[in-house]
Amino acid sequence: MAKCDVCQNEYDKTFTVTIQNNSYVFDSFECAIHKLAPFCAYCGCRVIGHGVEIALKTYCCNHCAAAGSIESSSVNT
Repeated sequence: MAKCDVCQNEYDKTFTVTIQNNSYVFDSFECAIHKLAPFCAYCGCRVIGHGVEIALKTYCCNHCAAAGSIESSSVNT
């Protein structure tokens, strides 16, 4: 049995995710999300859907993308 990279649970139904030549073993989607999902650049939640990317920043939704863009532009002035 393989062991989950996040929770260390030994499980007979683990799965492996490979991203840019790095492989990770998980026992659940929850652990995969915890390890791999990016954080929203505005509110900090995990982005588990498509998200929105603006200026190399990832946001969980259009609202956060707009709020983050406004916040960034006011800092630069």
